Amino acid sequence: MDSPIRILAAGSFTARASRRLRQTLSFFLRVRSGGFGKRVFVHFRGETIPWQVVEAVFAEDAGDGSERWVASASFTASEASPLPGDISFAAELSENGFHAWDNNFARNHFLPADGGYALFDDEVSLLVLPQPAPLSRGERALHLEILARESAGISSVRLHWTRDRWATSAVVPARDLRLHAFRHHFSAAPNPNRHGVRVFSARVPVFDAYRVEFAAEARDFLDRTRPESAFYGNHRAERRTLRAMTLNLHTWQEENQLEKFATVARAIRDEAIDIVCFQEAAENWNGGAGDWESNAANIVNRQLPEPYHLHYDFSHIGFDRYREGLAILSRFPFRYTDSGYVSENTSIHSIDSRRVVMAQLAVPFVGPVNVFSAHLSWPSGGFSGQFARLRDWAKAKASPDVAATILCGDFNIACESGSFKEIVDGGGFEEQILKCFRPDAFDAIFRRGADSREVLRGDGRIDYIWLAEPSALEAVGAEELFTPARYGRVSDHTGYRVEFTMK
Repeated sequence: MDSPIRILAAGSFTARASRRLRQTLSFFLRVRSGGFGKRVFVHFRGETIPWQVVEAVFAEDAGDGSERWVASASFTASEASPLPGDISFAAELSENGFHAWDNNFARNHFLPADGGYALFDDEVSLLVLPQPAPLSRGERALHLEILARESAGISSVRLHWTRDRWATSAVVPARDLRLHAFRHHFSAAPNPNRHGVRVFSARVPVFDAYRVEFAAEARDFLDRTRPESAFYGNHRAERRTLRAMTLNLHTWQEENQLEKFATVARAIRDEAIDIVCFQEAAENWNGGAGDWESNAANIVNRQLPEPYHLHYDFSHIGFDRYREGLAILSRFPFRYTDSGYVSENTSIHSIDSRRVVMAQLAVPFVGPVNVFSAHLSWPSGGFSGQFARLRDWAKAKASPDVAATILCGDFNIACESGSFKEIVDGGGFEEQILKCFRPDAFDAIFRRGADSREVLRGDGRIDYIWLAEPSALEAVGAEELFTPARYGRVSDHTGYRVEFTMK
């Protein structure tokens, strides 16, 4: 795209709500794809209010090198706080010190009060308004608005939609009711409006599907398909991504340990993590009986707004005074849990004894997901045999109805090591943090058979999230969480988050 950020459309609607007038503003933006640390803002002022800023949220990847972002704001009138009325506005992209604007060449854009929707990109004659958030759990139908420029001669619009990646599809007509603004926004704005915009609306059924994709087709008054807007983009709305985190908690060895547990809980909350795999989640030894009140996973869990489902077991005594173990925390219910040693040594008094905990989760719209939290030995301590047993266990727990199998944890082998190559050569599992951080290296190793010891030379990472293939899930993003630049150090490990979507 020629500009890093562009305002596609905006809307202003005024309606009476609970005996008071309410003005709602919405902004739809096109933003250049790529990059990290991206933030998008809309700056606006009204007849009665000074400049204000609202942050936009990502809506969808447009598939053409750009993304769609959405921002909104609403105001309720009172004697002390009148409505904004007519507004002037501009959009800002901030990305790692780089700033770009769409401010109409320093003149700003303008939208009158209760004027309905307006298009601000001259190249756009038809625009399906993107959805600002994932489909909610109870959402069974998608209500869409499509903006058409009157001067383009568009007379009708229909939506092609699918719930199975276009293996099958259906068509639903879009309607352009003259009272559209009243029915959908309780506004008096006409349709078409003063901006030369006609608004069509359509309802796409979702039911229990994970995602729905749709594309708009426009026709002119001679019933000809408009070439520039036939199947105008492929849009997608889906349930929220599945987010998994792995972190070695370092067996109560940190200074300000309770503060660091609170930081871990804050990250789980802020990052909306669904599945947490802890290693070295320790509790007081207490003569071998343990002490649940001092259990690290339990302490973190108690600080979440709503405690997660928690499965815990221990491997051995650590630092001569702790039951050193593993845990899985899940936002979703457990269908069942399991644990077992993958090491030949099973003595609770030996550091070479290594237990793994496992849980099958009931993930809405995805299906059963098997999750393993593992802390394996170094290569010299028996890693190869331990991973072989873990691999066999994971395969035994898999079945046709299981959507995915995920192995998370501290594997005590470096990416550049021969042990990592053993996993690659053994097949069946692919490392998802690498897939997101270094896609070229991932493709070279897992698709083209390159030697991981050469491709990953110098990479000493030992924490992994492995996904069994084939799988119904695919990783779409990852982040290192507990670094000085993010949440700060909470352990001798930094922890990783991986985000999954359905294929």
